[in-house]
Amino acid sequence: MSLDVSPALLAQAERGEVDEKDFVDCVRSSLPFAWEMISSLVAQLKVDGGEFADNQTPPPNEQARGQLLRALASDAIRGALERHFGVRLAFQNCHRVAVFPLDSMVDDRLARFTSVRGQLLNQSPTLRDC
Repeated sequence: MSLDVSPALLAQAERGEVDEKDFVDCVRSSLPFAWEMISSLVAQLKVDGGEFADNQTPPPNEQARGQLLRALASDAIRGALERHFGVRLAFQNCHRVAVFPLDSMVDDRLARFTSVRGQLLNQSPTLRDC
């Protein structure tokens, strides 16, 4: 299971409308490693500026790697995180997460990061297990 859904949040979903703030809180508490990585990259981007901020350090264990995969592979979770933090997320290799500002000035950089070429250049024999 990817999220620890409270009975109250499940009841919201069963009634129809879900408060995205409650959903984001569920993601924060269910996927703490992924949440911390993304929030720290958002903070880094705000402090350092630039076109993007990214992480290139592999997660410390499979549980942490799984959290990143669940957060970024789910359209609902990823979209909620992007809206919550006001960024665009990009993902390579099971650990390289990047945050880009919502600014068309960085569209070219985002396109390069998410391109086939960018993916190939980010390969490493040490990442074969992810």
